[in-house]
Amino acid sequence: MVLKYLFLKLEKSVVIWVQLWYLFDINAVANILFLESPAGVGFSYSNTSADYITGDEKTRQDSFTFLLNWMERFPEYKHRDFYIVGESYAGHYVPQLAQLILSHRKTEPNLVINLQGIATGNALLDFETMQSGSYDFYWTHALISDEVHDGIVLNCNFSAETTSEACNEYIKQADSSLGNIYAYDIYAPLCDPNANTSLPVCGFDPCSDNYVNSYLNSAEVQKALNVRRIPYSWAPCASHLHWKDSPYTVLLVFQELMQSGIRVWIYSGDTDSVLPVTTTRYDINKIKIPVKTPWYSWYFQGEVTKWSLYFFTCTITILCSKNIMYVIDISFFFQGWWLCSGIRELDICDGKRSRTFRAKLSTWSCIDHVLILHQWHTPSLVIDKSSFLKKGKLI
Repeated sequence: MVLKYLFLKLEKSVVIWVQLWYLFDINAVANILFLESPAGVGFSYSNTSADYITGDEKTRQDSFTFLLNWMERFPEYKHRDFYIVGESYAGHYVPQLAQLILSHRKTEPNLVINLQGIATGNALLDFETMQSGSYDFYWTHALISDEVHDGIVLNCNFSAETTSEACNEYIKQADSSLGNIYAYDIYAPLCDPNANTSLPVCGFDPCSDNYVNSYLNSAEVQKALNVRRIPYSWAPCASHLHWKDSPYTVLLVFQELMQSGIRVWIYSGDTDSVLPVTTTRYDINKIKIPVKTPWYSWYFQGEVTKWSLYFFTCTITILCSKNIMYVIDISFFFQGWWLCSGIRELDICDGKRSRTFRAKLSTWSCIDHVLILHQWHTPSLVIDKSSFLKKGKLI
């Protein structure tokens, strides 16, 4: 998962950041570690070029080594409840890291990492469902034609290692049919860097990614973050990393975790076309676990903001973007925040007006300790250290 900023606003060539960390006292609820993994992500680096030839196995081993060293350095956190969270390709290495922790627990009785659960958002769990779910999403959202979708269904076997020429041709047609859309929210406006418009304080700025790039390439920002100056421009994609192993599916790992009593939350936004909600639903169907609580709607002040389906140790949540702008990016954090504090009030802007939503949840216990894994194509979260120190200290 990525805890994004609430908004970015460009005003007189100055990027103004309003951070969740500063506004909502996250550190009063949970201690959060942001791990840039594997080496080469964000501002992380290695002096050994071979470390950039990486993959799922090396990533989980390196992350596990980091956790062991961190716990030894800060032993007061060893017995805290611990959760691992990530989004997109973290759907692979979040459960893989959890699996490694459980494996070491069995052979090392003195190992203390009190893992309680994991959460993955819009996650890549299975390459077959990723592909079939994506093209079904395109079709059901009128992004591709019936003919193209029928051609994919008839000619493509996504469970196979290779695809036929006919399948590749229909996939090519589907991809070209999408046009110029913002893939992470198909209803969002596109960035026009030449536009001179004024957005409301909570409005979505489609050019916000551009501001992130400019911000993180600032020498002043890099100095404030206490990171090593990199001899190249910071970019959201690390092109120098070479992935050498990636299991076709990790669904069996999820099954193993749930059988071991690890709690699992799989959540999706309903307008993301990169790893869409159809993919998540297909993943859940392949896991084949019994339903404990049937499908139900979840409301903020009378409006549906998500739908949930609860299994024995797994919850699937569909976050709805209707009427609440970009609740997809921040809903997980808000829910965890409320869980620990009973009833809270919070202003969320929907682009037209501000509203105050109330919620009282009871499905998750208070989160004590969270590890958020950043991946190779995700911009790193910027935390204003001065704001952190002003607002409080680690709990």
